[in-house]
Amino acid sequence: MDTTRRKPDTARPLISWTEEGASRSALWRSEAGLAPPARVQVVDDTLTADAAYRLACGGTALLWRGDFQNARQLLQAMARRIESHARRPHKAKAPGEAPRPMAEAFHLQRMAQAQRARTLGMLLIPCLAEHEIALRRAPDVQAACTEAYGRADAPYVTSLRELLGLIGAHEWRKKGVALAALEGRIHPHYGVFSPVRGEYVTLVADAPLPAGLAASSLAFDIGTGTGVLAAVLARRGIARVVATDQDARAIACAGENIDRLGLNGQVSVVAADLFPPGRAPLVVCNPPWLPGRPSSPLDAAIYDLDSRMLFGYIDGLAAHLDAGGEGWLILSDLAEHLGLRSRDELLARIAAAGLVVLGRLDTRPTHPRAFDRSDALHAARAAEVTSLWRLGSAPEKRDGLV
Repeated sequence: MDTTRRKPDTARPLISWTEEGASRSALWRSEAGLAPPARVQVVDDTLTADAAYRLACGGTALLWRGDFQNARQLLQAMARRIESHARRPHKAKAPGEAPRPMAEAFHLQRMAQAQRARTLGMLLIPCLAEHEIALRRAPDVQAACTEAYGRADAPYVTSLRELLGLIGAHEWRKKGVALAALEGRIHPHYGVFSPVRGEYVTLVADAPLPAGLAASSLAFDIGTGTGVLAAVLARRGIARVVATDQDARAIACAGENIDRLGLNGQVSVVAADLFPPGRAPLVVCNPPWLPGRPSSPLDAAIYDLDSRMLFGYIDGLAAHLDAGGEGWLILSDLAEHLGLRSRDELLARIAAAGLVVLGRLDTRPTHPRAFDRSDALHAARAAEVTSLWRLGSAPEKRDGLV
C-alpha cells in the first residue's frame, strides 16, 4: 500500500486560460514543483509542429483539445526540433584555444536539459476527476496517475511529458527490474530511482562481509530507495537489516519490494533522516553521486545538494558503527572526472570524521552512455569507476580518545 502523503487538491495552484471567449481555470499539477504557465493557448490537431515549437520556446503553454495520440506525435516532433537545434555547429574555437573545462561542459549540458524539459513541458493535457482524459484515443491512465498522485477529486491540467512519465513508471512498476545479484525483481515506484545500473548492486553482493557480523548480525541501509541493497544484504544471510529513508514514496516502495521478496522477517523499513538509532557492524549507503541541485523527484537520486547526504553519512558513521564494524560507501567517481569534487576532498572528509579506508572494490559501468562518443561528457563517463569504499573507525576513535 502506498502511504505517500500528498498535497490536498485545495492547496494546489490554479492554471487559468481563455477559451471560447470565457475565462476558465483548473488545478495545476507538476511533480517538479513548477509554477503554472502564465500564458496558455488552446490548440488542437490543426497546430503544426513548427508553430508549437515556436510558441513553447517563447513561453506559451499549449492546452491540447485534439486527439491524444496526435498530441504524443506532436511532442515527439517538438523533441526532434530541439535535437536538431542542438546539433547545429557552434562557434569554432580559435587556434590554440584551450578545450572547455569538463565542469563547464557539464553545467552547459544541465542547462540544455532544463531548457528542453521546460519547452516540452509546455504541451498540456486536461484531465477530469479521477484521472480521466476526455480526449479522442486517450488511454486509461487512472492506475498510473493514482499511483503517483493519489485520488483526484477535481479536474486538473498537467504536462503531457509528465503524464507519459507516469505511464512509463507504471509499466516499470508492474514488470520490475530483474537483478542477478538478488535472484529476483525490484519494482520501482514513480519518483523512486530504479536500480537499472546493476554494477553497484553487484559490489554489495560480492564484498566480503565484516567479521563483526558473526557477533551481531545487524546492518543498516541508509537511504534505501527501492530497498534493493537491504534485500541483497538479507539474501546474504544477515539476520536483521534496518533500511531508512526520509522520502515517503521510497518508504512505500521499499516496503512493497521487501514484502514481495518475502523478507519481512529480516528487513524493517523505517522513516529516518540518514541513521536509525543505535550501532551496527555494517552500515551501507549509496548516496547520490553528483553534487548539485535536483530539479525533479528522480533527480534527487542523482544530485546531492551541497553533498549533504554523502557528507552526512561520512560525518555520522563512526557514531553508528560497532567496534570493528565497517561502513560501505558506494560511490561513483564521475564527480571527480567532471571537476565537481576532488578525490582529496573526499579523503579529507573521511579522515576528519575519524574514519580510515580499510579497502576498496572497484567496477566499471556498463550502461550505454559510457560508450556514447557523441555525448559531450563522454571522456568523463568513459573514465568513470564505481567503488565500494570499506570504511572503519580510526584506532583513536575506537579507543574513545577523540
